[in-house]
Amino acid sequence: MLSILQTAAVLGYLATLVSATPTNTGSDKRSPLGISLPPLIPAIPGVTEPLASNAPPLPILQLPTPPLDSPPFTASDIKPKKIGYFWTGSGDNIHKDFLATVSLDDDTFGTIIYLTDVPSSGNSPHHLGTSLDGKTLVGGGLLSLLKTQDTAYYFDVSNPYRPAFKKSNRGILSSIVDEIRAKPEGGFFITYMGSAVGTSPGRLVETDADGNILHEWPEDVNGLLNVLGEQFSPHGLSIDFNKGIILTSDFVVPLSILKPTLGIQRANTLRLWNLSTRTIISTITIPNGGGIQDVKFIPGNSESAALATAVHLGQVWIIYPFRRDSNGKQGVAELLFDFGDKAKDSMAIYSDISDDGKLAYFTFTLGNHVAALDISDLNNVKRLDDPNETQPIIGPHYVKISPDKKNLLVTGYFVQAGDISVLNTPGDYKAHWIDILPNGGLSFNRTVDFEAIFTKDRGGARPHSSVIFDLTDPAHPKYY
Repeated sequence: MLSILQTAAVLGYLATLVSATPTNTGSDKRSPLGISLPPLIPAIPGVTEPLASNAPPLPILQLPTPPLDSPPFTASDIKPKKIGYFWTGSGDNIHKDFLATVSLDDDTFGTIIYLTDVPSSGNSPHHLGTSLDGKTLVGGGLLSLLKTQDTAYYFDVSNPYRPAFKKSNRGILSSIVDEIRAKPEGGFFITYMGSAVGTSPGRLVETDADGNILHEWPEDVNGLLNVLGEQFSPHGLSIDFNKGIILTSDFVVPLSILKPTLGIQRANTLRLWNLSTRTIISTITIPNGGGIQDVKFIPGNSESAALATAVHLGQVWIIYPFRRDSNGKQGVAELLFDFGDKAKDSMAIYSDISDDGKLAYFTFTLGNHVAALDISDLNNVKRLDDPNETQPIIGPHYVKISPDKKNLLVTGYFVQAGDISVLNTPGDYKAHWIDILPNGGLSFNRTVDFEAIFTKDRGGARPHSSVIFDLTDPAHPKYY
């Protein structure tokens, strides 16, 4: 008899065969691929509430009960110029997950302006992204498939102070939503780290402007052979629309963090893609990387160089996508900087780069540290933070540089999957609004304590990711 992991792997492999017929690229007019289903158990007052709270954990799949109703909330009428949106899980995993709209202005900092619920719970809200026009946010659910729920949640933010839940959907071949990047013409590219059942291979998912799933790449035979031949669990995602290339970085097989497991399966690879054809050009390896969680192109770099984080090594590598190795293969990886012991095996290292390409910031989740590098000269990288400093943060992960480059917004929470998982990282459940000093260093002084705010209403709160709107200049709003 096949084990759970073996059965899931077979199903994941069979699922990839569905897409083996080549199709047109993003300009085609075929029907959207996504599906959307309600929870399998309908809400029955007085019946499903205790069922949700008393049911024991199931092996991998969880009881697909509806969420508990959210407690009353009084919205604020303030209209700050700087807004933080936080994609947040309810701490008890049975109340609705939600988008929190929070003031980042000095005089009203931390005020919860509005809460926008989604119609499901236990998603483990993960990354959040914005359309280029600032009218749509999309957030992914890391563990949504465990309750057979939709995995991507869309919000209408045309009124930035009153976001409205718009829709949700899921892929056919893939699950475990991670990084999100907006397309200039509208819509998104999104990395789905796992197959439909959480194994390898995942997919690079493409949507239209309405959030409908159009493709789950790769769809060509060579691309399928590539992702079947070596672990394909895309997490990081960066796109150079001018040079016509995409980089995705492979992190871990999602199912391997769930019990029973022989250990977390970590990858050492990145994929270089041709943007116009959505096909994989080559696989780039960082030896013994132990999970390449994040990759980002350096703005303004003449070679379209990108930074990639190698979690096991505690290092950042530089990827040159147009250079060729000694065998003529396109794409070269070179060590850029070793962060030392505090970063090694930190489970997660996430990054952000300033829009002038001069500063880069990195979070070490288990190291409880945020690092800063001056990368203005890639041949002479300088560390700006004190690696021995004890910073007032626990479990830092998602990091965003504010559009005016005066602050970092860092959330102190990565993943806590509970008794069914081997991955439960400590966190302080705070949003840290950190001042960037004139030399690029950091000064910690302000936080929003989500756990304290929501502990009575939703069993706490788990803010994983954020988007910043800066409306200081109404004629030139910035969305990031």
